[in-house]
Amino acid sequence: MNRRQMLATAGVAAAAAASGAGWAWWRVHGSQLSEAEQALWAQRFDQPGGGELVMAPLLGRPTVLNFWATWCAPCVKEMPLLDAFHRQNQAKGWQVVGLAVDGPTPVREFLAKLPVAFPIGLAGFNGVDLARSFGNASGGLPFSVIFDRRGAAVFRKLGTVSEQELVDWVVKLG
Repeated sequence: MNRRQMLATAGVAAAAAASGAGWAWWRVHGSQLSEAEQALWAQRFDQPGGGELVMAPLLGRPTVLNFWATWCAPCVKEMPLLDAFHRQNQAKGWQVVGLAVDGPTPVREFLAKLPVAFPIGLAGFNGVDLARSFGNASGGLPFSVIFDRRGAAVFRKLGTVSEQELVDWVVKLG
């Protein structure tokens, strides 16, 4: 084999090794998230004011994901607390994301009366299935899921969250 053939063979072997190493890394690190978690971080939701809420760029920060609806009285009561938490902890790396299990018009009207600083996605009634994938068997609202920096669900809460629970989650996840 001449020098040119040896270099070509070495190049193919190096590319194959790099590809195999990348696949192995993904299998170890990517597979640590459940199917539901992986599906969530791949989602895109329309936003009430236009545009899209893309979940993938939100990875890497602890996150409170709140499923809610405008017709859910406990959800409406909880919104100012979640908004205050978002404003107070955003600089610490925390984020809050709301997924409305509702139609776009009622959500827009609600947010016009009670705006929040955190992003809202329009999950529609598919949001109930998404909430179920995180353990909300009844499909009740409000339902919150707390994610660590890796994007793994570490706490779940059916019903309104309390200020103390939010503080506890910050302490536990940093």
